Amino acid sequence: MVEIPTNTALLRTILVSFIRNEVEKVGVCRVVVGLSGGVDSSLSAMLAAEALGPQQVLGLMLPYKSSNPESQAHAELVVQKSGIEFLVVDITPQIDAYFARFPDADQKRRGNKMARERMTILYDHSARWNALVLGTSNKTELLLGYGTLYGDMASAINPLGDLYKTQVWALAGAVGVPEVIVHKKPSADLWVGQTDEGELGFSYREVDRLLYLMVDGRYGRQELIAAGFLEQFVDDVTLRIMNSQFKRRLPVIAKVSHRTIDRDFRYARDWGK
Repeated sequence: MVEIPTNTALLRTILVSFIRNEVEKVGVCRVVVGLSGGVDSSLSAMLAAEALGPQQVLGLMLPYKSSNPESQAHAELVVQKSGIEFLVVDITPQIDAYFARFPDADQKRRGNKMARERMTILYDHSARWNALVLGTSNKTELLLGYGTLYGDMASAINPLGDLYKTQVWALAGAVGVPEVIVHKKPSADLWVGQTDEGELGFSYREVDRLLYLMVDGRYGRQELIAAGFLEQFVDDVTLRIMNSQFKRRLPVIAKVSHRTIDRDFRYARDWGK
C-alpha cells in the first residue's frame, strides 16, 4: 500500500512560517477565513492563529437555511479552541432573492452560487478588516478540480494547497483540531445529504494514493495499473485533472506584445524587496 510521507511537526513549522511571512510581506497582519465546520477550514484557521495570534484571525460562518446545524456547531468548536474572532452572516436572503428569478436552477448551480457568495463576503470583510483571505483548498481538491472557481478555490494565500487530504487529516490531528471534525465525513454542505466522496465516486484515501504516485512519483498510466489501480479509475482521475486545468491557472491572456503578464513578465511576487 502506498504511504504518503507526512512529517506533521515539519509541516506545521513550514506552514505557520508561510502564513506569517506571506501576510507580513503584503504589509498587513490579519487574515479572514470561511469556517465551514470542516477539517480544511478548521486547520487553516488554527495554523493562522498560531502564526499571527488569534486576535488577528477572523473566522466567518456563512450558513444557508438548509445548512446542517452541525456545521456551525463544529465551526464554533474551532473558535473556542483557537480563540479567534468570529462573525456569522446568513447568506439565505441574497441566495433566495437571486434564485427567485431562476427557480429551475439545479443543485450544482445553486451550490456554485453559494460558494461564490460566501467568497464575496470574505473579500468584503478582508477589506473592512485590512486582511488577506486565507485559502482552504487542499491538493486533492485542486488536482481533481473539486471546487468552485472564484468560490471556495479563491484566496490571497493558501497554506493547504500542497497537502493531500490524508495529510490534512494527519496535520489537523497534530495541531489539535477537534476530533469530531477530523473524523467526520467530508462535506461542502451545499445541499442536504451531500458528501464529497459520494459526489466524487471514490474515497479520498483511495484517490490520494493514486495522485501521489501520478503527480509526485511521476508514474505513467501503465505503471499505475501495474501498481494495482484499476484501469478505469486511472483514466477517470487523469481526465478529471486534465479537464480542470483551467481552474488551476490565471485566466489565459492573448499575447500581442513582447512581454505578456504571466508569460514573459513573471517576476516573483516579492521582487524588489
